[in-house]
Amino acid sequence: MFVGVGTLVNVVAILIGSSIGIAAGSRITKKSQSLITDVLGLITALGAASALSPLWSPIFESSLPKGSSLLVILAAMLLGGLIGSALSLENRLDAFGENLRRRFRAAEESPFVEGFVSASLLFVIGPLAILGSVSDGMSQGIDQLVLKSSLDFFAAMAFASTLGWGVAASAIPVAIYQGFWTLIGLGLGSVLSQYQIDAMTICGGLMLVGIALRLLDIKKIPVANLLPALVIAPALATLLHQFR
Repeated sequence: MFVGVGTLVNVVAILIGSSIGIAAGSRITKKSQSLITDVLGLITALGAASALSPLWSPIFESSLPKGSSLLVILAAMLLGGLIGSALSLENRLDAFGENLRRRFRAAEESPFVEGFVSASLLFVIGPLAILGSVSDGMSQGIDQLVLKSSLDFFAAMAFASTLGWGVAASAIPVAIYQGFWTLIGLGLGSVLSQYQIDAMTICGGLMLVGIALRLLDIKKIPVANLLPALVIAPALATLLHQFR
């Protein structure tokens, strides 16, 4: 597979989901939507388990001082969460979305525009878009983007059933945004060692757990506030690697 195939799959999923939603119309009930979300939450938890597996890999453990692998992840998540909270990343993303919605509503109302804006925000503003694209760029697999594609497929179906082709048009900003992060991942993949990539992957797995809890309506964890951990984790791993 080539770098960027994950985003291509995501774009195709949005287009197909939108087409089915437009064809199905209002026949997709809220009860069915709730069930689909629960199933996707369980699948997200399964994906998180896979992403957490490097924590016990011989490569990761041998690259750090004995017994420090878990401490690296703990410190990265705590520091990342504190930085993200101080920067109000979650609130800023939410505010950005609300401001964008208000701006479009201030103009002439259009189902196409409303569908485009709402779906773009849903598909682009979220940790999976970054985590999955960076992973794709670093050639660590497209599992996370396949998971996101599944989420977006059903979300596009539900949105398009009432908002029409504007939802399908949201595939354009998704391609641009995730393409950017894929290129970032491509650059990182050429300079990061395996243990540094593992540290990022494990933190990403914990964020997937947070997303799963949100989808299952168990607890709304501000996952976006944890994103700085993706930078801190490999940095801490590099520091401790010198003392192994």
